[in-house]
Amino acid sequence: MKNASPLMIYPITTRIFKSGESLTDFIVDHVELSHVKESMMIAVTSKIVSLAETRLISKTTTTKSKLIDQEADYNFGEVAYGCYLTVKEGLFIPSAGIDESNSENDHYILYPKNPFLSAKTLWDELRQRWGIQKLGVLLTDSHTTPLRKGVTGISLAHWGFSGLNDLIGKPDLFGRKMKMTTVNAADALACAATLLMGEANECRPLALIQTDQVEFKDHIDPHELKMPLEQDLYFPFFKSSLGHK
Repeated sequence: MKNASPLMIYPITTRIFKSGESLTDFIVDHVELSHVKESMMIAVTSKIVSLAETRLISKTTTTKSKLIDQEADYNFGEVAYGCYLTVKEGLFIPSAGIDESNSENDHYILYPKNPFLSAKTLWDELRQRWGIQKLGVLLTDSHTTPLRKGVTGISLAHWGFSGLNDLIGKPDLFGRKMKMTTVNAADALACAATLLMGEANECRPLALIQTDQVEFKDHIDPHELKMPLEQDLYFPFFKSSLGHK
């Protein structure tokens, strides 16, 4: 019997990332060159991408509710725990992804303006600095799952590899061809990496990933993982409370 290929994840402890500094320099400084190799992936918490792009808003200039209303693609309104249910960047996520934790100067931290462009830019720069061709970049965040306690990781954006593994047409255990199944590799890897990167004061915003379960490619479709709201399986549950777009 052929054994499954291993998934190796190496979280990297770093110093505190400062707003406005070069993210590429920061990564190169903290990833040992001996660990750099072809067909590797790097997970980067989206928070330091936002800090690099100075996506910060002072709490003295606006309220969180106004900022969420501005940032969300859809806003379903305030719910429990002071959170708002929103859709942002194709994710069903609280408060449009706006973060207040680990903000050095007590700012609101917004998502990167264009997460996939951020991932591609980092991919271009790291490939050049490291002299490699096959590289995956994965921007991660945390999110909640309905009816489950705790947070898990999710992919905000990726570049350099296909985020979706298509199994349609492949045989199941009994030779029947799969008709619908695709595997969300980007979210699965983000979830595993985030578990090791941590959520509090671990100071591990980076993780190296080794796996042969993805297809490396130079060009990807930023919409490959996104499900149109009206076509989503769970759309009937929130259709009646659909917020603004």
